[in-house]
Amino acid sequence: MPLSRGPDNATACLALADGTLFYGRGFGAAGQTTAELCFNTAMTGYQEIMTDPSYAGQIVTFTFPHIGNVGVNPEDDETQDPVAEGMVVKWDPTEPSNWRATERLGDWLAKRGRIAIGGIDTRRLTRAIRQQGAPHVALAHSPDGEFDLEALVAAARDFRGLVGLDLAKDVTCAQSYRWDQMRWAWPDGFPTRSTPGHKVIAIDYGAKRNILRCLASAGCDVTVLPATATAEEVMAHEPAGLFLSNGPGDPAATGEYAVPMIRDVLEKSDMPVFGICLGHQMLARALGASTVKMNHGHHGANHPVKDLETGKVEITSMNHGFTVDSQTLPADVIESHVSLFDGSNCGIRHRDRPVFSVQYHPEASPGPQDSYYLFERFVAAIEGR
Repeated sequence: MPLSRGPDNATACLALADGTLFYGRGFGAAGQTTAELCFNTAMTGYQEIMTDPSYAGQIVTFTFPHIGNVGVNPEDDETQDPVAEGMVVKWDPTEPSNWRATERLGDWLAKRGRIAIGGIDTRRLTRAIRQQGAPHVALAHSPDGEFDLEALVAAARDFRGLVGLDLAKDVTCAQSYRWDQMRWAWPDGFPTRSTPGHKVIAIDYGAKRNILRCLASAGCDVTVLPATATAEEVMAHEPAGLFLSNGPGDPAATGEYAVPMIRDVLEKSDMPVFGICLGHQMLARALGASTVKMNHGHHGANHPVKDLETGKVEITSMNHGFTVDSQTLPADVIESHVSLFDGSNCGIRHRDRPVFSVQYHPEASPGPQDSYYLFERFVAAIEGR
């Protein structure tokens, strides 16, 4: 097919499945990728967002324009490498201006094979996502400025989407491991847990490192198991509690193997269970509820959530494109938290057992400490048992 040059010496192009094209300046790796496009409204944390395994299969549009201004550093990675397929920003990244920076954002992305585009009207793009739902897109970075536009649009249309897709298997750990690193503390960084703790099994559907740090800081001796772990493998460790992590993809697909495991554990033990994000959805499905795809999901660090039992409002971090349908919760499961943006479900708890979960990310601390009590609640339930 014939190659075309974009306007104003553009070196990157974002093509939506409906044929809409956005031209800009590429940075990071050269090449092409396809994904679902979402937007994130957080004003900080772009490195944490790009390395959050929950963003597998997605390209992130950042609504805040100052992206790249604090550079990157190894301490802020939520997993070893970026998991989001690419990023879209308003302004080209500036030189980093932060004492913690060890690398430029563009160089960091290039080394890790992730494509980015700057100079985009992110307000227009965000409105399109809100109105049309999360679109399928193709993103190309071509330093010579030449693009096969027909092929780009075709690639966007051919992207299968996230519905029915199990991505937890792609981002989970290959084998079990122990975790003893705790939350960052000035001036030494991340301390190591040295005292005995409550034995907790964490199922890795795409776990963020800071979730594991919060568990360790709250008093847990954490062993992480792969997403496909069976109830027998969980119980073999004789844990005092079970944690279900965040992760990407369609909860119905991951639930094919995760839900039977959770149900088996609930039948065999009265141990406390705590879930976050995809783990929340897995627990809800195991208890009998359903999940549904959202129009454009919740992605940001400024989402108000109300605790229905205390009346308190927490400012939370969220990243999810599917949600628990609260209308399908069984009688023995209580809706504990709701979004004040759209009323969607953000938390559940079992009426008679120490089993609970939330849709948002309490470890991300945008409140900043509004939601850390959930980790303490989990440990208190273990001690109470």
